[in-house]
Amino acid sequence: MDIGNLYQFVLILVLVGMLVGVGVLALDKFGSTSGVSATAQTAINASRDAVGEVSTVWMSLIVTIGVLAIIIGLVVAGFYFRNR
Repeated sequence: MDIGNLYQFVLILVLVGMLVGVGVLALDKFGSTSGVSATAQTAINASRDAVGEVSTVWMSLIVTIGVLAIIIGLVVAGFYFRNR
């Protein structure tokens, strides 16, 4: 992993965050329409809560693991190329 790959990693994280946000907004707007039955409303609320958990819990974990992988890659590459 290289510093040059950091741009693609950040771009993918921003894209995923935007898609999750748009999905939550769409579920929220769809759930607030008057033509939705009680069962469908319950399913929409459960889906919205599950997707919301992804953005609060999993996204921070993915970012942390990605940053740690970049740091470890830079350290290992520094030691590898220093001996050559």
